[in-house]
This record gives sequence, C-alpha cells and structure tokens, in this order.
Amino acid sequence: MAPIPLPDLDAPWHEDTLLQLRTSKMKPMLNLDITTGIYKQPRTERVFCSSTGLESDEHDLTFHGGVDKAVHQYYPGHYTSWRKEFPHAERLDAFQLGGFGENLVAEKMNERNVCIGDKVRIGEVLLQVCLPRQPCFKLNHRFGLKAFAAQTWKKSRTGWYYRVLEEGSMGVGDRIVLVERPHPRWTIERIQEYFHRDTSRLDKLLELSKIEEFGDEMKGSLKQKIAKCEAEIAVKDKKEPERWEEFTLIDKKRHTPHITSFTFSKPGDGEEFDPGFFVRLKLPSGLIRSYSIVSGDTHKFQLGIKREGTSRGGSRYLHDELKEGDKILVGKMTESVPITSQASNHIFIAGGIGITAFLMHADIYSQINFNYTLHYAVTSEEIPFKPLLEKMGDKVVIYDKSKGQRMDIHGILKNRTWNSFVYACGPQRMIDTIVRSANEVGMSQEDIHFEAFQINTSGDPFTVQVKNSGQKLEVKGEKTLLQVLRDAGLDVDSSCETGNCGTCRVEVCEGKVEHRGSGLGEEDKGKAMLSCVSRGVGHIVIDF
Repeated sequence: MAPIPLPDLDAPWHEDTLLQLRTSKMKPMLNLDITTGIYKQPRTERVFCSSTGLESDEHDLTFHGGVDKAVHQYYPGHYTSWRKEFPHAERLDAFQLGGFGENLVAEKMNERNVCIGDKVRIGEVLLQVCLPRQPCFKLNHRFGLKAFAAQTWKKSRTGWYYRVLEEGSMGVGDRIVLVERPHPRWTIERIQEYFHRDTSRLDKLLELSKIEEFGDEMKGSLKQKIAKCEAEIAVKDKKEPERWEEFTLIDKKRHTPHITSFTFSKPGDGEEFDPGFFVRLKLPSGLIRSYSIVSGDTHKFQLGIKREGTSRGGSRYLHDELKEGDKILVGKMTESVPITSQASNHIFIAGGIGITAFLMHADIYSQINFNYTLHYAVTSEEIPFKPLLEKMGDKVVIYDKSKGQRMDIHGILKNRTWNSFVYACGPQRMIDTIVRSANEVGMSQEDIHFEAFQINTSGDPFTVQVKNSGQKLEVKGEKTLLQVLRDAGLDVDSSCETGNCGTCRVEVCEGKVEHRGSGLGEEDKGKAMLSCVSRGVGHIVIDF
C-alpha cells in the first residue's frame, strides 16, 4: 500500500474513503501471560458489522469491545509523528498501520475534525462516535515505551470508538460519509483537553456530562471527575476535620495462631472503592491505628490484623477485648497502594501480615486480565485468607520459612519482565533488601511502591523550632514529631501514620533528619520529612 499523504489536521471533512479494514483473534501478548486483540490484520473481503463489532474480530472485554466500543478508528498520519518523536522505541517497527489495534483506516479523519456524536455511514453500516479511546498498558508494551499510553491523550492521538446504529457489511474502498453532527464544538481533541489535561474546569466537565451520546464508561468517568473537582473546590479554603463514625464488629474469625479477621459494618449501602485502601480506627483508649482493607466497601469492610508481641495496645485490644456486637470509631478510608495501570507486569512482594495490603489488588488484577505474580514469604501456620490465595492459582508463589525456603528478591527483580512495577509490604528487613537489590539491578525506585506495616518510631530525643511562630518544642525518645506538634495545638494533617502516604509531611528548613517510611521520594527527602515516623537529629527547624 502506498504511503498515505498527511492532510491538514484542522481541515474539516464530510467524506473520506475506507483504506483498510482490520480484525484479529485474541493472541498472546509478547512476553506476557495474557492475550490481546491488538494484533489486527487487513481484510480484503467485505465484512459484516454487528452491534458488537466486525465479524471475526475479538476483544479483551476488560478494556475493549461491547456496544460502546464496537469499532475503533485511528488516524494513520500519527505513525509518522510517533516514529520521529520516539526514534529509540524498543519496537519502533510497530509504529505502522494497525499498531494501535484499529479496525478502520481512513485518510482525513482525525481527533481535530471528528466530534462526539458524529453519525457516519460506511457501506451499509451506520456508526456513531461515542468514546475517545482510553489507552491501557498494552500500548506501552506494544511499542516498548514506558508510560507511552499517557502520551496518546496528552497529544490527542488516541483514536475513537463507534457504536453501531445500523448493522450491515463494509469493505475497503467504501465511502465514509458524515450523516449528522449534533455536537460540532466537541471534537475528540477538545474533549481530551478537559477530560485529561485541564480537569479543574468544572464548568466544562458539567457541559460534557450533558452529552447523551457518550458511552457508559465515559459517563461514569465524568461523574467521578466532577465529584473530585467539586470536592477539591469545597476544601480549597476550608479544611474539614476527620469524621469518626460508629461501626459494629459483626464477625471476628481467627485464621492463624496470631492473625484474626475483623468485619465492621454500619447501616446503609456503601460505595465500592478501588483496591489498596486502608482505614483508621480509634480505640477506646484514644489510640489511633491504621490497617489495610482486605475486602468490602465504605459501609462494610474486612481487616486482617496480627496480634503483635510488642503491641502498644492496638492489636492487643482488638484481639483480646473487642467482641462481636461491640462498637468502634472508624475514620478516614484512604488509598495507599496505587493501581499502576500503565505497567505491563505487576510483581507483589509480601511478608507475613503484609499480604493484607495486596489481596484486593490481586483479586481485581485477575478479573481485569493484568499480568501479575505474588511472592509471599510466610510460615505455613501463619497464612491467613487461604481461599483468596488459592483463587490466584499459579500466580502466587509461597516461600515457607518453616521449611527453610527463602525468597530470592535479587533474582525476582533482576529477571523481571520489561515495564514491571513492584509493590512491597513486609518487615523492614525485607524492605531494605528490596531497596538494595533494586539498586544493584538498576531498577528505579519510581517503579516500586513500599508499604510498611510495622515501623519503629522511637529514637534519640531532638528539638524542633516552628519557623513561622518561633515556637520551640522537645520530641522525647518515645514520642513522634506528629504527636508533639498536635499536643502543642498545631494542626497537622495525617492519614496512615505508618510512613506510607506522605500526608503528614512537613518542610525542613534547617537541620538533619533520620528518614523513615516510604512516603517521600529521594528528591523530597532533602527538604521535607514525615512527621509520623521520621526523626530529627539534634535540632531542626520546620515549616508547614
């Protein structure tokens, strides 16, 4: 096929020609254990198009396919731009027609001249534009470029999806005719401006939410973005105090000699949340503790808690005193472990009770066809939530310490699949080994998320001065900076209080810091500290 000339991207179109028609069966994705429909091949014969897409075209229904994603079109001129911008891509040869897994190829149509709601006739088929493509991690893997998928919406080169209004056949050479344009102001590119790039424009998001032609996925995403934008506006000048609500313990079950599950509930229907959340509990003594949520929603959730031999009252109270039917105060439910959707492969490394941070992730990742492995170091008698682990099949590798089995963290990181992301939760010794091994194999710390379930906050006493007020405070060995600041009447935000989330960060103007926890990147450690776990050395000056 001859090279396609590059038209003016801003030029309007009313007619075009179908240059290629492409379909594929599901096939294994390069170096992964998952299948994909991205490897589409040209069809020369006429193809029937039903309400769910082209005949013999298969989709990974997690991300693609269905009535709102029946047919995908991509502007072919983008491939020339991609090759120029990413000349060192690992799979540069994939930047050619079909590289994005598109069904339709035409010369003129692109994100600047195609609008949401456009009705388009191709042969016997009537299509309607209903969604900009929302790229997934498979594009990163397809071209061998980390975080490439985000480049597609940043540059408005995603392509778009059609729903099928009238079924029929189409073929190469058919005219593409614009039949109706109900929203001429809302091109695919302009939609992406406010959906992805400038999400602070509540007025534009509300305007978009009134477009009926959007598919259900887009409508749901808009609803979430509007809610987030409204919440950010509401708290911009007003800080809301943490709300504590009564929950009832409705189920308490011992899983191992030291680990028990606790299910808490309050009346009403709860909202589902993404995996990776933790919750704060306030005990009758006033102690506040944070725990990973294993399953549930905002009105009913399950925790897995180990009774620590060195408990300062938290796990001891929950294990020994709290009974079914008792009430407890529940505060913030906050996301901690991210869903790293742009990674090709996901590696979970857990030790002991650290498994609770990842159980929801593993369950969801299985459902949405993500490539992952869970490495779990534990003593066999201390394995909680066995049914959940058994569901993962061969995706979980258990290292039984009672049998002398050791996890080779260095080997796991060294032999990782390209574009892997690592999630780690376990004792400090395990975390230290992962940090050291990552450095040895040349793995960026940006590709690792750490969760600490147990961290030592005590240490040498130090003094602190608050820059704005000049107030001087003493932090004793058994106290944290966060506790001392609050005792002094200073309002400091916090959430996990285990050094994971970074909410309690304060700026360090002078002095040295003994950093603990994972909530700060290396660059931030030169100018900030986590007040919940880190400690000053001698004397420090802070600001917040």
